[in-house]
Amino acid sequence: MNEETTTGSNTTMTTPKGKTNRLLLLLTVLLLVVGATGAPLVSRLYFIHGGQRKWLTAWIQTAAFPILLIPLFLSKISSTSQSQRRQSHVTFPLALQSAGIGLLIGIDDYMYAFGLSYLPISTSTLLVSTQLGFTAFFAFLIVGQRFTAHTINAVVLLSLGSVLLGLRASGDRPEGVTGAQYGLGFVLTLGAAALIGLVFPLIELVYVKSKQIVTFGLVMEMLFVMSVVATGFCTIGMVINKDFQH
Repeated sequence: MNEETTTGSNTTMTTPKGKTNRLLLLLTVLLLVVGATGAPLVSRLYFIHGGQRKWLTAWIQTAAFPILLIPLFLSKISSTSQSQRRQSHVTFPLALQSAGIGLLIGIDDYMYAFGLSYLPISTSTLLVSTQLGFTAFFAFLIVGQRFTAHTINAVVLLSLGSVLLGLRASGDRPEGVTGAQYGLGFVLTLGAAALIGLVFPLIELVYVKSKQIVTFGLVMEMLFVMSVVATGFCTIGMVINKDFQH
């Protein structure tokens, strides 16, 4: 009887929080699906219809960073007094490390935009999906994460897919794109996948080395710094490339 009462009490206490977490997870998945499918299509349409500003295409990938202020603000005002005292914040070393990672993200954005300007969306998407393999590889080297059978299978299949795409490069080359441009786009897109595969383990390494409690607020603050630096890097590229001139 006591066990049943305790179990029922725990269920009652955790259910609202569990529902909230599931809703947030569902919202995150939906946003990722929309972004991962919609963004490449819109960018590719831009290039198909005569767009030439690769730095602009890279810039828009992180330019919406002010939106991060909304969940960051909400996390601050919803915290209890006790959790506020334990809340972790970005320190100066963490800000520098986040800025370094943000620079890598900015470079990755440009590499991806450059590759997308010369590749069909199907080829580009499959090449980008190889980031799973690169992430697993760099996670093993940097944070010591072990390989699993599922990870190995995924890496092998994605690698074979990239090889097959390379062998039939002339078959899906967009009209008006030279062989050299297609090859360069192929290499840069694959390089972008490798670079973003490096970024994720580096972020995990920063969390581990910081010895701070990894809270939602801390993650949002670090992501904000990364996005600001990435956007700033692409803005400088736009200025140098004279993208602001008509």
